[in-house]
Amino acid sequence: MDLGLSGKTALVLGAGGGLGSAIARTLAREGARVALADIDLAAASRVADEIGATGAQAIAMQWDLGDLAVIDANIARIEHELGPVDVLVNNTGGPPPTPVSGQTSELWSQHFQSMVMSVIAITDRVLPGMRERKFGRIVTSTSSGVVAPIANLGLSNALRMALLGWSKTLVREVGKDGITCNIVLPGRVATGRIQFLDEQKAKREGRPVADVTAESNASIPVGRYGEPQEYADVVAFLASRNASYVTGSVIRVDGGLLANI
Repeated sequence: MDLGLSGKTALVLGAGGGLGSAIARTLAREGARVALADIDLAAASRVADEIGATGAQAIAMQWDLGDLAVIDANIARIEHELGPVDVLVNNTGGPPPTPVSGQTSELWSQHFQSMVMSVIAITDRVLPGMRERKFGRIVTSTSSGVVAPIANLGLSNALRMALLGWSKTLVREVGKDGITCNIVLPGRVATGRIQFLDEQKAKREGRPVADVTAESNASIPVGRYGEPQEYADVVAFLASRNASYVTGSVIRVDGGLLANI
């Protein structure tokens, strides 16, 4: 299937990590020019080099999402080197595992800035161009915790929930301009973040990581963690020309983990 991404420019946030790097590679394979943004420039550069070796066009950018002042200059660089952004993949890092109660206002503010305000501000920066060209894809990766809150991920559950309301509201403002806005929820996808969370749970409960992972796998109807590529394939479809009538949706990529309808 031709996804119609050839010649489009995509910006992938968090592109040095497991989900972000898989998304960036997949969009590049579909013909998109890709800007890979990550606070870890070395990680983003490795992925950009891999993409470049295939003949596709990619640039790596060091980007601290907590610093809203760099947004305009970073987008301007992408526009200069690759072209205006047609596809925006909002993929941010997660906060530390904590209860939702008893956290400092400074901690809440820090992660609200990097996980919520950054997404809103970056989207606002690229929307005028998308509207002018009558094409845009905004795909925002959150967490299954926005549907079924995850124990000890209080900040993540609460802050990512804000993005659902924002995305759903934006749909009605930009739909007639050929712009779609969708939320994607990863379940237990095998990334460094999930490994870290399993390790933290094992430490809290005083048992082997292997036992925690086995228990988690057993709770998933397909019986395993997902692969980053499986997640990336869904994001690529939502970013495509073919998904022009899919907007305002919350798509679960979780192997059936979430039991609620």
